[in-house]
Amino acid sequence: MQKLIPHLWFDKEAVEAAKWYVSLFEDSNIMNIGIIPDTPSGDAEIVDFKLGNFRFNAISAGPYFKFNPSISLMVSCSTKDEVNNLYENLSVGGADLMPLGEYPFSKWYAWVQDKFGLSWQLMLVDNIEEHEKIRPVLLFSDNVCGRAEEAVDFYVSLFENAKKGFLNFYELGEAKDTRAKLNYGEVTILGTQLIVMDHGYGGDFTFNEAFSFMVVCDNQSEIDYYWDKLSFVPEAEQCGWLKDQFGLSWQISPANMNDILMNGSKEEVKRVTEAFLKMKKFDLVTLEQAREEV
Repeated sequence: MQKLIPHLWFDKEAVEAAKWYVSLFEDSNIMNIGIIPDTPSGDAEIVDFKLGNFRFNAISAGPYFKFNPSISLMVSCSTKDEVNNLYENLSVGGADLMPLGEYPFSKWYAWVQDKFGLSWQLMLVDNIEEHEKIRPVLLFSDNVCGRAEEAVDFYVSLFENAKKGFLNFYELGEAKDTRAKLNYGEVTILGTQLIVMDHGYGGDFTFNEAFSFMVVCDNQSEIDYYWDKLSFVPEAEQCGWLKDQFGLSWQISPANMNDILMNGSKEEVKRVTEAFLKMKKFDLVTLEQAREEV
């Protein structure tokens, strides 16, 4: 079971976007679609889907957060044609962040923002079997520029069996922003590989709730542990959401939450939703009582 799940926040387009993404990638499918009723945003549509066998969750919950390049998705491609095909589709109605072409780090690469604002890095790689198909990329920019390596060390200390991978640092004078240190780094958290880097130009954007990470927890002890270790911004604590010391958003979520919201009866979903909307950190006993109407 995938324990770390990227979560995407849309205004009204979550299902439309998920269906479009699924159409572009092999080994991809819509797993479930559901409704969370009577949230502060109204009835919120949710969708659970896989791209290249990598699971995502998305929600349509209003125009409150917008994607930006601080988090993108790196796609490892085995052929130039694959890069071209993804670029031709994902760039429609979007924008180039780095034009399609040859770069020192890849023979064929593009960084594109799609029509929904989500950013993709499309890269031709050698030895495709050595790469995960899709890897989230964290770009430490603006007020957290220069803290990428610190974040790697923090996450490795926090998550069991997390692994620090390859790290490459900027040469002296290579980065335009003197705070930037880590040019490229890899860290594996809960079995999912992330790429981390400092923005060489500093950047004027940073992490927000549009792109968060769901940590799937099997019991209350796990929820308590991750909540206590990760939460750094008290005012961001709500409905299982929190922000860490770098401004990155996380959702500390029970393993069966998606099943309840996707497959529970209307009455179950309504009761559980009413219960968790009153919570900051999730309380499994209270949620189960709400589900069973105890």
